[in-house]
Amino acid sequence: MLPTRSGRYMVGLAPRGAGLVAVGWGPDGGAAAVPVAATSSFEADLDLLPLEATALGTRNVHGAELVVRGADGLRGARLVLSGEVVLAQDDDGATHLVCPLADDVLGIGVRLHLRTHPGHDVVEKWAELYNASEQPIELLRAWGGAFAIPARGGASVGLLGGAWSREFTPFDVTLGAGTLSVGSRQGITSHTYAPVVTVVPAGTDGVVRSGGADVGVRYGVALGYSGSWRMTLDAVPFADHVRVAAGPDDESGILTLAPGERLTTPVLAGVRVEGDADDLAHAWHEYQAMLARTRGPEHRPVVYNSWFATTFDVRVEHQLQLAAAAAQVGAEVFVVDDGWFRGRTSDRAALGDWEVDLHRNPDGLGPLADGVRALGMRFGLWVEPEAVSPDSDLYRAHPEWAHQVAGRPLETLRNQYVLNLGRPEVEEWVLGTLRRLLGDGDVTYLKWDMNRSIADGGQSVLGGDDWSWRHTRAYYRILDALRAEFPRVTVEACAGGGGRIDLAVLARTDVVWPSDETGPRDRLAIQHGFLGALPAWTMSSWVTDLPDLLDRDREGAPTSLEFRFVVAMAGVLGIGADLLAWDAATRERASSLVDLYRSIRTVVHTGRVRRHGTPSDAACAVQYTGADAVVVLAWRRTGAADLTVRLRDLDPDARYRLRGDDVGTSTFTGRELITDGIAIGWTWEDCAVMILDRV
Repeated sequence: MLPTRSGRYMVGLAPRGAGLVAVGWGPDGGAAAVPVAATSSFEADLDLLPLEATALGTRNVHGAELVVRGADGLRGARLVLSGEVVLAQDDDGATHLVCPLADDVLGIGVRLHLRTHPGHDVVEKWAELYNASEQPIELLRAWGGAFAIPARGGASVGLLGGAWSREFTPFDVTLGAGTLSVGSRQGITSHTYAPVVTVVPAGTDGVVRSGGADVGVRYGVALGYSGSWRMTLDAVPFADHVRVAAGPDDESGILTLAPGERLTTPVLAGVRVEGDADDLAHAWHEYQAMLARTRGPEHRPVVYNSWFATTFDVRVEHQLQLAAAAAQVGAEVFVVDDGWFRGRTSDRAALGDWEVDLHRNPDGLGPLADGVRALGMRFGLWVEPEAVSPDSDLYRAHPEWAHQVAGRPLETLRNQYVLNLGRPEVEEWVLGTLRRLLGDGDVTYLKWDMNRSIADGGQSVLGGDDWSWRHTRAYYRILDALRAEFPRVTVEACAGGGGRIDLAVLARTDVVWPSDETGPRDRLAIQHGFLGALPAWTMSSWVTDLPDLLDRDREGAPTSLEFRFVVAMAGVLGIGADLLAWDAATRERASSLVDLYRSIRTVVHTGRVRRHGTPSDAACAVQYTGADAVVVLAWRRTGAADLTVRLRDLDPDARYRLRGDDVGTSTFTGRELITDGIAIGWTWEDCAVMILDRV
């Protein structure tokens, strides 16, 4: 038994020593899939049982997480227990189960790990693979376990998908029978799918009886991996569960274990809740809070980024003017984006030449960093350390460092190639470059971007095709080293927007950039999907002057300054507009809005999130509930749209007073706010910020 915050996950021994089988998941350890006995000679019990981890050869009819091939052509492994199953407590209070498995004929060992923690309801699974033979073993698929979700008759599957500028769009798929597969072959997590799914069992619409009330049961499964990946959901006809498994993509690459070599698979995380979609989101957020080093403002500052004001024309004098305006509106860090380094006057050259452009700025960036600090702000830089321009000194010196396949011409996307971090000398060079940029202490905010997929992958420096795996592991090592060596530096993860966001990135960075789309109504839709699986304290959101790319025809008139700010207040507020184009009154108004955000930041970043309606509705809101206050952010499409929000997660017997009501007439009990709701008082024409203090 592995206890979680509010329940337990239970496993037992499978027949004939074939490892572990899931026997319970929930508040009382129930709600598990009931094993189905084989009814014909065409299926074996190991194909039907909800095994914790399976291999081709152990399970032969239905899909398996481990597919291996020996040097002699032997494909498949018959895994059996090879030692004692150990259940122990880690130093952080987590319960950790390790199950050793092996196939002595092939010579492969597998240590399956299951881990839970009393601080959240997520179950983590991963596997250590070991080659005990004298020959290499090919891992045609190397996934570290699966979740067998009780769902006789299939399930409804919720996905987050999209494309550049429209990330995290919710999609629903009815999976009655068959296999649903999503993933990425791009060497990054990708904009197309986020590696997280929601599964609601079919038949009963995911409803069970709990304490006399109907409560929906839903499951979430997420993969913590940032390279090419694949996730499958297998609904076998007439079976009693849907099997969800994931790991490195098994179509675009093969991992190979040399004799004596070990490999640890990415973590697959699963969670079960009795509740609605926001209850599931909260369960994920509780887990992600334990991945974060902090949720405080020290690594979630109000950012000003100069990109839209300058693009590639970075000149210290102009940047200092922008910095003065940024300090006036309340920014806490000033970030210089693309264009600060030698020869970078467009996106056609100079990536890789990470030295200050002394032609445009003869004294370097030191005067800018000093000026920014004198204004009371931190100083930050944009980098794209995995990229190289064909027109760069770095590429001319080391063309072999780019991802490439011998005999094929390289492809440019965004006029650039991708450095192969799988080469040890490239990993060393990238880390050394970042150490040099951060070493003098001027830079305490680093925006790490990645603006293309790896289309030239397919071959590693060692001759195999595990290029994505090696690149991704090096990316993690660099991020881990930066955090250890430069703890004061805030790292923002970006990949042309939301192209590389997953649990592994959240564990190694502080904030993420969900999308390059900053049009406020489009951004509101992106943030709605994001908050369904990912937390507000990581969601960087800027105020800009750009219109919506997708929603402009529907909405017509541009949104107000206040609307744009309230959208950005839903996460980690930033500003990317050209502040020198704003008049004094606009900057003063922006300053007051930044002050308002600071007053609610702690609640937004640590409170429980509830989404009321969707951005496609006439009006919608997001509620953040903290221990001492409730914040409601609301938006509407037309001035005629009213909205009453029935708040949740409140103490029914407590009293809450609307902030700003000096006479105390707007005081409500929690029960009134839950039952009757609160009418949104539109602070401005098209949006509102309402704060209820617990009294």
